[in-house]
Amino acid sequence: MEQYKVMTTDHTIRGKQVFEDEIAALKAISDRLGDPFVQAVNAMRKAVETGHKIIVVGVGKSGLVGNKIAATLTSTGAPSVVLDSMNAMHGDLGIVQDGDACIAMSFSGETAELLTLLPFLKRFDMPIIAMTGKLQSTLAVESDVVLDTAVEREADPLNLAPTSSSTAMLVMGDALAMALLEARNFTKEDFARSHPGGSLGRALLTRISDIMRKEFATQPESASIMDCIVAMTAARAGACVLTHPDGTLAGVFTHGDFARAYQSNAACGEQPVAAVMTKNPVYVEADKLAIVAVKTLRDRRIDDLVVLDAANKPVGLIDTQDLVRLKLI
Repeated sequence: MEQYKVMTTDHTIRGKQVFEDEIAALKAISDRLGDPFVQAVNAMRKAVETGHKIIVVGVGKSGLVGNKIAATLTSTGAPSVVLDSMNAMHGDLGIVQDGDACIAMSFSGETAELLTLLPFLKRFDMPIIAMTGKLQSTLAVESDVVLDTAVEREADPLNLAPTSSSTAMLVMGDALAMALLEARNFTKEDFARSHPGGSLGRALLTRISDIMRKEFATQPESASIMDCIVAMTAARAGACVLTHPDGTLAGVFTHGDFARAYQSNAACGEQPVAAVMTKNPVYVEADKLAIVAVKTLRDRRIDDLVVLDAANKPVGLIDTQDLVRLKLI
């Protein structure tokens, strides 16, 4: 075991060094961001806003990073496709159209497969955005916009394996996607439309009336604590909603309120609930999106949320457990 501890310590040192090297590389690239980055974002924005797409092309590790960049762009409302350099020469160029924008990725800027494809890409009326670590490379010279992803050295102790350089391209892609998202005023609702299967998507596309409990514990504000406990037990709920004579919301009584009342008086069951209920409780409206309920429960740190209709009358209840069951959180 002692031997493994020593080895683990050595591995930790190497691991931390990789983090430090890559962070330093990213900081240096961040400091160099300037007009080319703005030009790239504007070119991509023009393509997307005119109904076109973003083509991402790369080979090897750059190609793998390109897949992630394309996925991020697409998920944030900028349609993007990956063009395989080899297959492009055998028919896949058909996905490219005038008006698209192209991100061409090669750290050396001299990748043979990419350079073979480049002249054919340039035949289209679209900007070529190079992402490379060599500003004098063929790719850089032949492109319309050049994004500098040069790193002083790789995090690999041999300075051979793409590590800092591939991370730099990945983060540059994220930066482009987020800047483009902001430039296009992309909202959470827009995000939800392309992520209907995720918890955020469901919360942003679902109404509170669709997820609330329509059968819940309710009593008039004149009820006793025991009346409320019986109603809560029957409804298998952690809260009872209290109403005024006209049916509007008066308050809410929870198991926590009962525990506190019981600590003060073990015979509290016959006491009026109005004395211990929470008056003017937090509520949400039935026609609002479920995300409102999610945020309210989280921000107010409560477990139960009353749902009201337009007349201020309780029509439902939302329990935190309901959100978990429905995978909204």
